[in-house]
Amino acid sequence: MVEDFLNITEANLEDARHWGNATCMEDGLVLTEHLNDATIGKEPTRMNFILMALCRKGEAQYSIDTRQQTVKPGDLLFISERHIVDQYRATEDFECMCIMLSTEYYHGFVQNVKNVSSLLIFSMNNPVVRLTQREIETYTNYFQFIREKIADETHHYRADLVKALLLSMFYDMSNVIWRVEQAGGTPQTRADAIFAQFIRLLQENFRTERRVSWYADQLTITPKYLSEVVKQVSKRTTNEWIDSYVVLEIRVMLRNSTKSIKQICNELNFPNQSFLGKYFKEHVGMSPSEFRKKL
Repeated sequence: MVEDFLNITEANLEDARHWGNATCMEDGLVLTEHLNDATIGKEPTRMNFILMALCRKGEAQYSIDTRQQTVKPGDLLFISERHIVDQYRATEDFECMCIMLSTEYYHGFVQNVKNVSSLLIFSMNNPVVRLTQREIETYTNYFQFIREKIADETHHYRADLVKALLLSMFYDMSNVIWRVEQAGGTPQTRADAIFAQFIRLLQENFRTERRVSWYADQLTITPKYLSEVVKQVSKRTTNEWIDSYVVLEIRVMLRNSTKSIKQICNELNFPNQSFLGKYFKEHVGMSPSEFRKKL
């Protein structure tokens, strides 16, 4: 079991800034073509960021949560936050177009909560995907254009433009998810199926239901078993998932609407504005009004 590893190294996005010819945004985005310079995988390494990469040349092998993977030219690999990479090795000519971003940065451009979980669930069951020639060209064009815009520090709307390009790219890559799922994809284990059902329930009900027991009842399993499965599959607790959805929704509403704090409080079923404020500050580090003012 992956949790049995005695010594797990933590890989942070700050480390990734020093991998190869990395191009970086100040607040949570790194692009590189040379993962051979990475320190990940020489020993069990927990990834504290999201990684997506297209192999262009050579070959790499690694394990993700103890499952062996091989990446060849034309393959797109996904590694979600908190999963453990080990036994990484690659040929000397291995090259890939790699995009790494913090969860905080990802939450800064997603449009709704469904976008957050769809990539994660897919990547757990399909960590490596063979792209079509057209999909390869699409990813390559995005990668090169995003890197070009990151480098253009004179552009007044540089930060917003990069996030808009990433959002567009993630929608294009979501079409890859749709294509693979239509073809059958990788069969789910029972644990994977329960986790996916939990996420679907969460997407539909997090605005009004935040009790683990309620979700367990809907799935006709015990709260303890649900918590064990969610932790095993996603490396997060059930409460962390519930909180992440609620906090993300508050952030999206503060950023993309003119709704008052009171309206947001009512829509998300908080008992009062004070409770909402304390809850948000606990998870984000600032009050809802401070967050909106910062934007």
